[in-house]
Amino acid sequence: MLVHLRTLGCRLNEAELESWAQAFQQAGHQITREQNAAQLIIVNSCAVTQDAVRKSRQLIRRIHRDNPRAKIVASGCYVTLNSDEAAELLGVDLIVGNQDKDHLVALALAELEIPSMPAMSTEPAEISLFSRGRQRAFIKVQDGCRYRCTFCIVTVARGEERSTPIAQLIAEINNFVAQGVKEVILTGVHLGGYGSDIEKNLADLIHAILEQTEVPRLRLGSLEPWDLPDNFFALFSNPRLMPHLHLPLQSGSDSVLKRMARRCKTDEFRQIVSDARKAVPQINITTDIIVGFPGETEQEWQISYDFIQQMNFGHIHIFSYSIRSGTKAASLPNHLQNSVKKQRSQQLHQLAEQMKLAFMQQNIGKSMDILWEGHTEEVSRTQHKVFGYTPNYLRVATLVNNSESLENTITDAKTIEVVENYLLSISTT
Repeated sequence: MLVHLRTLGCRLNEAELESWAQAFQQAGHQITREQNAAQLIIVNSCAVTQDAVRKSRQLIRRIHRDNPRAKIVASGCYVTLNSDEAAELLGVDLIVGNQDKDHLVALALAELEIPSMPAMSTEPAEISLFSRGRQRAFIKVQDGCRYRCTFCIVTVARGEERSTPIAQLIAEINNFVAQGVKEVILTGVHLGGYGSDIEKNLADLIHAILEQTEVPRLRLGSLEPWDLPDNFFALFSNPRLMPHLHLPLQSGSDSVLKRMARRCKTDEFRQIVSDARKAVPQINITTDIIVGFPGETEQEWQISYDFIQQMNFGHIHIFSYSIRSGTKAASLPNHLQNSVKKQRSQQLHQLAEQMKLAFMQQNIGKSMDILWEGHTEEVSRTQHKVFGYTPNYLRVATLVNNSESLENTITDAKTIEVVENYLLSISTT
């Protein structure tokens, strides 16, 4: 599905668009700049003035007039303050108040019954569409995948694996660094398969980047757990390689994993996570989970839930299974009812929030280097709140005077407490 995102108002609204863009892509959809080509349009409204309210109403009406076939999801301050009025606007299919913004993508996909599956890849141009600044750059290092997970259509669409030569990637990264980029994230359809076609591997690429560039922070995109090369965790002894790994599990039940044609059983996954945590202090392990895969029994679901709980993930991307024509999973028997998938998804969301909070609390009282973003929140006439990310990819905020700016800098900060969905820090230097 083609998704178009629009906003009025503050830079925080723009930042939310970027996170939604990433989430829609992870769910298998594409972001488009062309409003009239979109099948789903998200409007992040504003209510800072009556003029902003008027413009929000006008924008929604104009979008529906210009593209009446598109579904419209309205969110933001105008919608939150005037939910009944906004719901009556012609063309609005779903209202998402500010309190639910963090779940907007999941709500839109569920409430509007939009098919959604993890895409296993992100395109750098798309991921940067709503960039808040030049703090980080996504680098596509390879394309294609040799594996055939039964739920994934991307492997069919993307074809054979193709890796970008290391020298080309080094030049690209050095170019970004010259522009002021402080963090590079390596991405690919099958990132762990990098180099399979050029007699290299991912470890070779990481070594080269750390040796031949001066990028302060190097981060890895999603990695299949069975792809990690020998002595992989030793790479993290270099502090420029960020201690965060996104390892898609997809299910905590071995019988479900077998139907998915996944190559990593739960015992193997458990050992990988254990090795990572022993070798890399405070590493953040995040994952993907598909809920309600065809034939998933109540017993399999409970086994999966219990295993996920034992893993103590820092964050989980949760996907309710939906049919993708052209995949083997689409022809499997015993597809689950939406009500069952929704109930299991809600249960897992609650667990995921508990684990995320627990991991954030483990990081309280620690001093870490923070890469500060460009967006801020006004706190008073003299101070504003600035947001950034720790090396292990936890969101952090700190208060600074209005005359100061931390944008695109890396400073040391001590975390003191969890506030909402981020850590509050002090003592930036």
